[in-house]
Parts: sequence; structure tokens; C-alpha cells
Amino acid sequence: MDNLAELIETKLPPELVKLAQKAAAAAGRRKEQLYLVGGVVRDLLLGTANFDLDLVGEGDAVNLAKELVKDNEARLTTHQRFNTARLKFTGYHLDIATARSETYARPGALPAVKPGTLKDDLVRRDFTINAMAVRLSPPRYGELVDLYGGRQDLGKKLIRVLHDRSFIDDATRIWRAIRYEQRLGFRIEEKTLRLLKQDISYLQTISGDRVRHELEMVLKEKEPEKMLARAAELGALAKIHTSLRGDGWLKEKYRAARRRLLEGHQLLDLYFALLTYRLDERENEELISFLHPVRHVAAALRDTNQLKSSLGELEDPEISRAQIFSLLHGYALTAIQANYIAMEPDKGRKAIDLYLRKLRTVKPLLTGNDLLKMGIKPGPRMQEVLIALHEAKLNGETSTRAEEEALVGEWVFRTNG
Repeated sequence: MDNLAELIETKLPPELVKLAQKAAAAAGRRKEQLYLVGGVVRDLLLGTANFDLDLVGEGDAVNLAKELVKDNEARLTTHQRFNTARLKFTGYHLDIATARSETYARPGALPAVKPGTLKDDLVRRDFTINAMAVRLSPPRYGELVDLYGGRQDLGKKLIRVLHDRSFIDDATRIWRAIRYEQRLGFRIEEKTLRLLKQDISYLQTISGDRVRHELEMVLKEKEPEKMLARAAELGALAKIHTSLRGDGWLKEKYRAARRRLLEGHQLLDLYFALLTYRLDERENEELISFLHPVRHVAAALRDTNQLKSSLGELEDPEISRAQIFSLLHGYALTAIQANYIAMEPDKGRKAIDLYLRKLRTVKPLLTGNDLLKMGIKPGPRMQEVLIALHEAKLNGETSTRAEEEALVGEWVFRTNG
């Protein structure tokens, strides 16, 4: 199949096809060629859904995007350094880039770019299966451009780099090789695997921010434990931190995480906390310092590490509900979930489960305004009463407003008496 026009028309949503054709028409008025490139071409050939389109034109991508956004409801973001633009719609996005060539001043550096041809643009990519393009400009609409054997490698289920310095120039490609291999059920081609192992040390030339991005992309996959196990086998995981492990324990915990995730919470955050669970406090801080995760993730990783040292107290069979709340309240819910999943069965799990299912949302019915009406002035005393009411509610000593009022009345009587 040298022409993918039929695949484009049948596999992509009509609104995306229309938008791509509109972009090609706008490029044509500028005497420019426009191509569909990269992962979407790969996935069209594989029959896999991919609704985020990447377009490359041999012209000014930013100006083309500005012309398109006039007639479409989309949010436009531009990056002048790389002459790229993103049109973000509800449910999908369209990236438009100027065809470019890249050179690397040193391993791990961001590339220096300059406008180039389609051939220049494809050869700079990571793997042959991602270095194919489809013409969108008539009269050769739908024509497959495969300069480096990507379609053949798709058929053979191979991940192959385009040149021998690929991992040296950009070692994040090591993580992408692992991710594609495991996601697609492919294998890293023999020479590529040899280069990967030979160049694994170049991961140390990559900034923590860029490594974190690649790790987050792994954690967004359907079964990230497969990629982490492969990364551990190849030595890539140890380049993030020597104490990280992608073993059977992690596989088991990730599967449990998918079953236990609280509604409204991020699976990625929980995966992160479980990946770092077996680090000690010093190692955990080293990892946070290197990766620079967003604030709430860093807090969750610290909470996870801190909470696991207090889990023994939850094993006490006589522990009250109020004591459970006191031990767990204030920790990030991600950290509490991670500790529940990581714990051995019957080692305080019941207490954590009770907190997550019920105790964390328990509140007394009486408020500060109610206490004010009952003669309790604002200040430390009112705070003490509110805390005591909360504990009574947690421990099941009260369940109605009347019972809370009676309890407060009894405390006031004792105090005044």
C-alpha cells in the first residue's frame, strides 16, 4: 500500500481529515507542500487509533497555523525557536512544524535547528517506524513517503534507529525505544540494541527535567511495569537512581494500583509513589532533587516515605478510629494509597482502608457558629470542642445533631461547674 488516502478517510475522525485537508489547501496557496508525519502514520499502518496529528510543511508553520486558527475554534501555542505551532481542540490537537534539520553541539544538548527539506526532517527522527510521511497536498494526496524502511520494520516488528549516533545525540531515545518496544510488542533490532547498550551511559548527559518527562510518558502507558522491567534489564532505570527496581514486586503493586485508584486521582502519581516506595529518605530526596517533579508529586513522594515509618502503629488491634484519623490525616492521599498497596496483607491495611473509605470524610454536624450560639466563645476553647466533637463522631459516640448538642452541653456544664 503506497497510498494511504483510504486509511486516512476511514481511520481518522472526519473533522480531523477535514482540518488536515484545509491545512494542505492553505499551504498550497503558499506554494508549499504539507505532510502528515510520525506516529500517526505508523499507527495508520498498524490500524491503531491516534487522533493527535503531526504535520510538517516546507514553509512557515507558525504563519500557516495562524491562518488556520482564524476559521477554527482552537487554542494556538507557538514555539518560535523550532518554528512549530499547536492547535488544541476539544479531545485532540494538531501540531504543525516547519521541516528542519538538526545538529547537536554535544551529547544531550538540545539541537540547533534550521529550515530544511522533508528528507532532513525525517532523518532527524528517532526510529524508522516514526520516520514516515504521507503527502496531504494534491495531486499526490495520500502518497506514502518512506525513505528509511519504516514500513518494512513495521512488518518485521522492529525498533531501529536511523543512524549510529542516535543515542549519543539524544539519549532520551533509549527510553523511547523501550517504550515503543513494549507498547507495540516489537523488539529492538539487533544493531540498535547493541548501540543502546554501548551508549547507555549517555543518559547521564540528559537533564533531570527531560528524564522526568520520559519517565512520565512511561507511567502514562497501559502497563508501565513492562517498560520499567525492560529498562531495569537494560540499565536505563539505574541511570535515574541506582536503587530503583523494575521487578516482580513492582509489577504486582502496579496491577493493584489500577484496581485501587480512588476516583478523581491520578494513576501516574500513584505509580510514581510506588516506584520510589523502597527508597530510603536520603535516596528519595536524591531522586526528587534530580527529577524536579511538580510540587504535589514531590510532596506525595515525601509523604509516602515518611508515612511508611509509622505504619506499625496501625497494626494495634485496639487502635481507635480517632487515632487512625490522627495518624493518617494530613498525608497526601496518593501517599496513603501507595502505603496501603505496598503493605503486607493484615499489617494495618484494615485501618488504612477504613480511613480511605469512610473516616477521611467524617465531620461533626455542629459548626463554630452553632457553638457560638451555645455560649462558647471563639478561641482555643472552641477549637478544643470542635476537635473533641470530631473524635466523638469518628469513634461512633455521636451520630445525630441532638447527640452532639447534648455532648457539648455536658462539657459546658462540667467546665462551668
